[in-house]
Amino acid sequence: MPAEWEPHASTWLSWPHNKISWPGKLLKDVERIYREMITALLPYETVNLLVPSKAEAVRIMRSLDGSKAPLSRLVIHEVKTADAWIRDYGPIFVVGPRGKKKAFTKWIFNAWGGKYADLVRDTRVVDKIRTLKNVTRFDVRRVLEGGSIDVNGRGTCLATEQCLLTSTRNPDLTREGIEKMLFENLGVRNVVWLKEGIEADDTDGHVDDITRFVGPSTIVTAVETDRSDKNRGPLHENLSILLKSHDQNGRPFRVIELPMPGIVGPGGRRDGDQNRLPASYSNFYIANGTVLVPIYGKRNDSEALKIIKSQFKDRKVVGIECTSLVYGLGSIHCVTQQEPR
Repeated sequence: MPAEWEPHASTWLSWPHNKISWPGKLLKDVERIYREMITALLPYETVNLLVPSKAEAVRIMRSLDGSKAPLSRLVIHEVKTADAWIRDYGPIFVVGPRGKKKAFTKWIFNAWGGKYADLVRDTRVVDKIRTLKNVTRFDVRRVLEGGSIDVNGRGTCLATEQCLLTSTRNPDLTREGIEKMLFENLGVRNVVWLKEGIEADDTDGHVDDITRFVGPSTIVTAVETDRSDKNRGPLHENLSILLKSHDQNGRPFRVIELPMPGIVGPGGRRDGDQNRLPASYSNFYIANGTVLVPIYGKRNDSEALKIIKSQFKDRKVVGIECTSLVYGLGSIHCVTQQEPR
């Protein structure tokens, strides 16, 4: 599995429509976020967009009229989905030695350990995408979501025990069994096991909300400085693990701390833990010439953008206000999936 910063053929998205995830006016604002993502991506790569109907495709194209983005690079696929989280149910692409022979792996999606019965049917979305029938496919009869792993493209993978070792994913597999699964299907030979994810994350601690590779041996990881915040302890423990960890060649990582936005509640209010959302700056997406970063109207927005910009000087870093998107319990990385060249 290549690293996310390696050259893309395209980005895959699934147009948002689930009114349970985004009730009322939130859905309209989430559509605004998607338009911002699409217009930011198109100058640099093709965008493959899943839409539920031809009528919806026409409406989306009209909403993009007037943008300066090259809309000829937007490829629309009429594929019905239950929700927009293509990172977790979409294809996970792999390449052969020296980048040759692209293929994809198809995993079982069980809606994050069986939490949402109405979303389990998205495990069949990959089967409906006609253009993928021309790509070599490997069916893995195991549960894995794309957001639960992050790789450096050299053989090392980041993951959390909270997610990959939960009994609701692959209960018959031990830690060693999970590592073997990742090696056989994604070429991972070194797993850095972190502990837990952030509060309010219904995915059981997806790593893309806390810790990300930004280079073969460089990692950014979320930290919380507020001693009263429940995220402080778990994130500090993960930081300690990373500082003692090594890559596939036994070398230590360069670890960069990335602040958290603090408590983000519905509508951006500070509503306390009961209504907090799993908002994190770590949920950014790396594309060919740009990096899309979720921001939340918080004081740490500018600092997070500054840190991420320092790691991607060859790309345009774009901050997108994502409070409405994260109301659905995920952000930019959760709704994108990269396809390597």
